[in-house]
Amino acid sequence: MTENEKEINADAPNLLVSASPHIHSGESIRKIMLTVIISLLPACIAGVVFFGLPALKVILLCSFFCVGIEYLWGRIAGRHDDWKDLSALLTGILLALNLSAGVPWWICAIGAFLAIGIAKQLYGGIGYNPFNPALVARVGLLVGFPKLMTTWVPSINMASSESHPLHKYMIDSVTCATPLGIAKNAAAESGGAQSVFPALSNPEAYLVYFTGDMPGSLGETSVLALLIGGIFLIAVKLIRWQVPLSFIGTVAVFAGIVNHFNPASTPTPLFHILTGGLMLGAFFMATDMVTSPITGKGALIFGAGCGIITSLIRIWGGYPEGVSFSILIMNALTPLIDKYTARTPFGMRKIAEEKAR
Repeated sequence: MTENEKEINADAPNLLVSASPHIHSGESIRKIMLTVIISLLPACIAGVVFFGLPALKVILLCSFFCVGIEYLWGRIAGRHDDWKDLSALLTGILLALNLSAGVPWWICAIGAFLAIGIAKQLYGGIGYNPFNPALVARVGLLVGFPKLMTTWVPSINMASSESHPLHKYMIDSVTCATPLGIAKNAAAESGGAQSVFPALSNPEAYLVYFTGDMPGSLGETSVLALLIGGIFLIAVKLIRWQVPLSFIGTVAVFAGIVNHFNPASTPTPLFHILTGGLMLGAFFMATDMVTSPITGKGALIFGAGCGIITSLIRIWGGYPEGVSFSILIMNALTPLIDKYTARTPFGMRKIAEEKAR
């Protein structure tokens, strides 16, 4: 026995044997959730700027109800500290960004129960939910309360300025249609699309879509604010770039092909990119660590699938928007995608080759 071996044996009683991983990054659930919440602040601020105090009210109510339900569930289940990881707060903010500034308080409460109580805690809490909780709540509310969920409040500037590109599409001083809704109705009316699509696709309208001064849910408005938060998350490596790139790119390609061969059925690809919930879904919903694939190849497939389903619903489906439905459908396919895109563990290929000899 060498001197080194003797020293190792002498220290053996002091060695700790534990399961992997043996190297930790220093990240925690609370830190990750806080980072994502910070990335959503530009979108929240934009919502309040364009819709005023009603938008702030919706954000605060959804956050309060989500955290409250998480706290009560934790007390009942004996997990008293679950609410402290900030995941419920993040879900509340995402839920609010999927709602109109004009929804009543009880819609926020029901949505929080669907998101936290049904979509998250019934499956075992954070890390076990197969579907994005905020999207489950949004779709549940859309099915249960379609009129309230599709009644949109015009932005402050849109309601007050006749020079606003979308002002003429207001039904009255309280509600109006979203750009996607206007396009959907125009495509459904014989001969109406050709006269409406150019007005929705001019440079002035595109600027409005990019900045966020238009009707819709709080997270469907400012593309600029969502891009700031999304690029920040990619920069700090909290989300995979493959998902938003393939999601947005697929919608652009799909819409471009349809627009080229039949311009009366859908507006330009840029219109589809800048309107609706595409940016919110691509950067903040489809990239959920728990419900999206774990490999880069799987992320590309996942994003492309979301893009195809979104385009099919937007162009030929019964709803003007399809982002929520597409992400939930692809959430269900995530285990299958992981199965066929998972990398071979180190050393397993060599073992398989030896067995085949």
